[in-house]
Formats: sequence, structure tokens, C-alpha cells
Amino acid sequence: MGLFDALIGNASEVDLEDLGSELSPIMGDSETLNLAYKMVRDLFIFTNKRLILIDKQGMTGKKVSYHSIPYKSITHFEVETSGHFDMDAELKIWISGQKEPLVKELKAGTDVVGIQKTIANCALG
Repeated sequence: MGLFDALIGNASEVDLEDLGSELSPIMGDSETLNLAYKMVRDLFIFTNKRLILIDKQGMTGKKVSYHSIPYKSITHFEVETSGHFDMDAELKIWISGQKEPLVKELKAGTDVVGIQKTIANCALG
């Protein structure tokens, strides 16, 4: 991920093999990684059972928040692809019980079709 992308908050895809050992302590026994994206230090990870949002806090990043969203809690979602003038794609996920969607910016070239397919396969059964 380039410095400019990191500064403006765009997400880039992460190699799942690199995350395997880091996430194994919080993964369920039958849970597998499908996709992962990184925004500066934070991650959002799609498993076969849930969406995990990892927020590394503070200067050192030692304090970490893990927000798990079971796919059954997703009421609807939207993926907006990039265009000629707006080079970023956007992912919006509405979660049961919340008024506002969870919004993530994705840099141009991100596999937005793959993200949409992953959510559809997991959330819709």
C-alpha cells in the first residue's frame, strides 16, 4: 500500500497467509479466512462466518479492538465501484439495530466484485 493511499484511508487487499498466525487465537474452530483488507493499521476481515473489524489504537497499536459482525446481522449492503473522476470504490454495510451503515473506502483496483460476492455468499446463505 502506498503512503498516499494510507494517508487518505484507502484499503488494500492483504495476503491471507500473512494473517493466519496473527488471527488464529480469535478464530473459531471451523472458521476460515476469505478476504482481508488493510487501512493504515486497521483491518477488516471476511471469514466464512463473520466480518471482523480490527482497530489498532494509540501510538504503538498495542491496544486493539476486535469488532465481530455475524453475517446474519447484515440487513443489506452496497458496493459502489470507482468511476472516471472518483477513483475510489466504497463498501456500505447496514447492520441490524444501527441506523447508519458501516462505510469503508476501497482504493481503485480493489476486487469490489469479489467483496460483493463474499458478502452475498456468506450473508445470503
